[in-house]
Amino acid sequence: MDRRLRRGWARSLLALAPLAFGAAACNYTSPERPIFGYEQYDQACQDGVDNDRDGLIDCQDPDCLVTAHRCGEYVPNTPPVGGEGSSAARGLAALTCNDQIDNDGNGQFDCGDRKCQNVRETCCLLEFNDARCSDGIDNDGNGYTDCKDYGCKNSPYVTVCTEGDDRSCSDQKDNDADGYTDCDDSGCAKTAACKTDENTVATCTDGRDNDGDGYKDCADRDCTDLNDPQIQAYCDSLPKENTLALCKNGKDDDGDGYTDCSDFSCSRSGIKEIEDYCKSRPKENTLEACSNHKDDDNNGYIDCADRSCSKSTDPAIIKHCKEVGENTFEKCTNGIDDDNNGFTDCADYSCLRATTPEVARACRESLPYGSFTADQLCSDGKDNDEDGFVDCADWDCSWDPAVTVCTGKRVCE
Repeated sequence: MDRRLRRGWARSLLALAPLAFGAAACNYTSPERPIFGYEQYDQACQDGVDNDRDGLIDCQDPDCLVTAHRCGEYVPNTPPVGGEGSSAARGLAALTCNDQIDNDGNGQFDCGDRKCQNVRETCCLLEFNDARCSDGIDNDGNGYTDCKDYGCKNSPYVTVCTEGDDRSCSDQKDNDADGYTDCDDSGCAKTAACKTDENTVATCTDGRDNDGDGYKDCADRDCTDLNDPQIQAYCDSLPKENTLALCKNGKDDDGDGYTDCSDFSCSRSGIKEIEDYCKSRPKENTLEACSNHKDDDNNGYIDCADRSCSKSTDPAIIKHCKEVGENTFEKCTNGIDDDNNGFTDCADYSCLRATTPEVARACRESLPYGSFTADQLCSDGKDNDEDGFVDCADWDCSWDPAVTVCTGKRVCE
C-alpha cells in the first residue's frame, strides 16, 4: 500500500470515528498510568502497579521481560566481582538479585538464577504457603504450579505438598507431585491408611510395599516364603536382572531401583561369572576412593555423596565424611560449598533439611532451639541465621505461623 493510499485510509477512519464512538470519543484523555488489564512495555513495567492483576509487578512479570526495555540483562563495562544470591556476600543477596546483572557469570541473572531463588527475601519465589501451593495457579510465573514449584516443595510452612501421613495418603491427590497418589506412593507405605499385611496373592502382585518394610511383592520374603503357585508364576513373569549381559548393561532391568552390580540379583546371584564380574568392578568404598573427588564406581555420585561412602561402616570413612560434610551451623552460613556438591549453605539439602535444630536454624531464623522461642528469636535485634536479614525483615519470621511479634505487611507482600 503506497503512502497516499495509507493517508486516505487514515482519513476515512477518522471520518467514521464520530459515528462509531460518538461525541465522547473527542473528549478522550490519556490515563496517567496504564489501565488494569495488561502489563507490557516500558510505562506499565516501571510503575509499581500489578496492571494485569496476576500477582507479579513490573519486572517480576514475564510479560515485561519480553516486551519492555527495562527488564532485560544489563552488561556493565567492568565485569562484576562476587557472587549472586546465596553465593553473594552476607546481606547483599537482595541487591545482587535485583540489579539485572549476571554477577556470577553463569548465564543467569536475578530471579532466573537458582542462587537468587534460594534466598526467599528476593521474592523470586512467590509460592510458599498452603493457599498459594494449592490454588492451581503459577503465582510466580516460573512455569511450575503448586507442589511442582521449588518454593512449595521447600517451604517449611507448606503442609499440602507432603505425602506421608494418614490425611495426605487418603485424599486422592498426588500431594508431593511425584506421579504417585496415596497408597501408590512409597511415602505412604508406613501410614495407617495404607499399611496392611503382604501375604496374599493380591498384596504380593500389586506393585506396592503394603507392609511398609521397604520391600514389595517378589522382593518381600513374606511373599516368596508362601510358595504360592500364583505368586511364583507372577514373579517368574517379571523382567529379570540375572545374566551377565543384563548385569552390565547400565539398566535397571527388573525395575527394583538398583542397577547392575548394585542389585543383589547380580552381585549375590550365585552365578560365578556374574559375581566375579561384579567383584572386578571399580569400587568406591575405601578412604582413598571416598576422598579423591572422582566417581570411582561410575554411578553418578562422588565421594561422600555416594552411599557406599556415606553409609560406610569404616571408622576412617565415617570420620572423613563427617569432616567434609556441610552439616554444622558454621558450614551452613559461611558462603562456601564445603562438600563440593554444587550447592552452598541453605541451597544444600544437608543444611536446609537438617534434622538437628542447631544446624537447621542456619536456614530458619524463627526455628526454636535451646531455650529460645520463635518470638524471642524474631524480636532480639539479631541476625540469628546470619543471612543479612534481621527479625521481621527476615522471611522466616515474617511468614512463620508460630511468630506473633511480626505484624503488618509481610516480606514479599
